[in-house]
Amino acid sequence: MKTEYGRSLIEMIGVLAVTGVMTASAIAIYNTIRHNQHNTIAAATLRETAKNTKLLMQMRGDYTGVSVDYLVKAGALTSDAAPVGKTWSIDVGAVDIATFEIKLHGLSHGECDFFVATIPAWAEAMFVNGVSSTEYVQCISASENDITFVVR
Repeated sequence: MKTEYGRSLIEMIGVLAVTGVMTASAIAIYNTIRHNQHNTIAAATLRETAKNTKLLMQMRGDYTGVSVDYLVKAGALTSDAAPVGKTWSIDVGAVDIATFEIKLHGLSHGECDFFVATIPAWAEAMFVNGVSSTEYVQCISASENDITFVVR
């Protein structure tokens, strides 16, 4: 009787299927970790921006004239690129000149969900798509979400 060596076609297909499933799982886990890291870095950037804006402008007693361009020129920000979303702006508070607002525009659904979880400790209030975060807010599934942080 002759002895055969090697693998059958069925065994090879099984190995390739298991390898494909493991690769797809690894890619999904990597993307999740990468998105979480990106959002965490953006949250830290927003916290530092709020802190630097307070240090720079609080001596005046109000935040009139504050903007992303002003903060870049003053050295409080390294660039005018939005930390998350498509664009951002920093303006004097809509209700009170003793506050300022950090507005993020064009956030994806996942980015919006990350920030909606809790109001950051450095923000006095947060509005998602124009609705106060104290109410039930829901992010839009498209990349059209806006978040405003009010800082005193």
